Amino acid sequence: MKFVAITACPTGIAHTYMAAESLEQTAKANGDEIVVETQGSAGSEPLSAEDIASADAVIFAADLAVQGRERFAGKPIVEAPVKAAINDAAGLFERAKAAAREPAPATPAAAPELTSKVGANDKAGTKVRQWLMTGVSYLIPFVAAGGLLIALSFALGGYQIVDAPKVTEHFDAGSVAGWAALMFQIGSAAFDFLVPVLAGFIAFAMADRPAIAPGFVGGAIAVTVGAGFLGGLVAGLLAGGVVLALKRIQVPKAMRGIMPVVVYPLLGSIVVGVLMYVVVGKPIAAATSGLTSWLNSLSGASALLLGALLGLMMAFDMGGPVNKAAYAFAVGGLTTGATASLQIMAAVMAAGMVPPLALALASTVRKKLFTEAERENGRAAWLLGASFITEGAIPFAAADPFRVIPSIMLGSAVTGSLSMAFGATLRAPHGGIFVLPLIGNPLMFLVALIAGTLVAAGSVIALKQVRFRAAERSAAVSGQPVNA
Repeated sequence: MKFVAITACPTGIAHTYMAAESLEQTAKANGDEIVVETQGSAGSEPLSAEDIASADAVIFAADLAVQGRERFAGKPIVEAPVKAAINDAAGLFERAKAAAREPAPATPAAAPELTSKVGANDKAGTKVRQWLMTGVSYLIPFVAAGGLLIALSFALGGYQIVDAPKVTEHFDAGSVAGWAALMFQIGSAAFDFLVPVLAGFIAFAMADRPAIAPGFVGGAIAVTVGAGFLGGLVAGLLAGGVVLALKRIQVPKAMRGIMPVVVYPLLGSIVVGVLMYVVVGKPIAAATSGLTSWLNSLSGASALLLGALLGLMMAFDMGGPVNKAAYAFAVGGLTTGATASLQIMAAVMAAGMVPPLALALASTVRKKLFTEAERENGRAAWLLGASFITEGAIPFAAADPFRVIPSIMLGSAVTGSLSMAFGATLRAPHGGIFVLPLIGNPLMFLVALIAGTLVAAGSVIALKQVRFRAAERSAAVSGQPVNA
């Protein structure tokens, strides 16, 4: 049979492409054909009209709403989270084949192109998670661009570059300091968008385009009143909730055309602005200030425990919601500039690098404990881990979750604790080993990373060795060769 598919994850970085590869490999193994459109950060060629027309069924493996859904009118459609395509592609194909045998609907259900994928029957907790993840997914490009530019400016001009005059008033193109100041001010401009973008796209995920303006306005006010990252979260949820409430009001048919363009953004901005300035802004600002003071006061056992907790979160679901929550917490701290926040960012990145590096090491050192496919994934995991792409560990965890996940959580917790203990700092929110020159106390950062990688790899090997020896004993009894 012939299929077409679309894969999309909130960040559009790793899961999107891993899901596409899993679908392609499974189709090949089944003797089927599939063409996949990856709606990720790198993009892909859109599915051709000929491929769609000739497909027996369509697979949507996406955690966001599929863009261009109307192209598949009349086709049987199977929908699942993006991880289902990674962990159980065969099951998706079975569902698609079953759907192809059923009479297809005349048209698919309409869906906005860019909202988060929240079903009407989803639980409240699932909906909130999807709203927040949508905001974070649109936030990440600003974080990466701004953070790396700021880190580069520090590498070129030192930390005193923050006191450089505005480049609009003085820019020396012939000096390194001039370019460092320019990089810092561009990066700072990108960072100024973090909270408004977060709030705007949380609201967007909740109530579509009419909520964008109230969300951005609320996020900008959160920055103005000092409510920071927490204020952006609240502003986004408020804006989305206000616009959803406004949409429930019945209006004359003649006014419906102007409601989403004028009335909803206008009234939503007024309500959210009043709430942020007068009601919730100051309390959230006080909470943000208290959180910053608490982070700066962390030392000793408290810092170690926080590092361990963040490490556990980074490894638990390898790029999923828990991982992204820890990452968002670290990125939010960067906007404060507090030393403890920079230590948290370093601990989070180091802990996130451990899972793929540990499994790459384990599959290299004890090859017989891993399948050929896992050994192939292990070779790729070296680069993924070095680049701070935790998702490189997913194929291993999907194949053997009860041994792999506890092991990498232990290793990441060790790395997070050690990084905090050593006082390593990081001003860039991404980059992995490639931003090592921009890390404060880089040698001890590497020590923490190596220690956690060794712990995780050793734990995986030990647990898999127990299974392997049990298989050997069983094979000795039955006279069959061991299947490693």
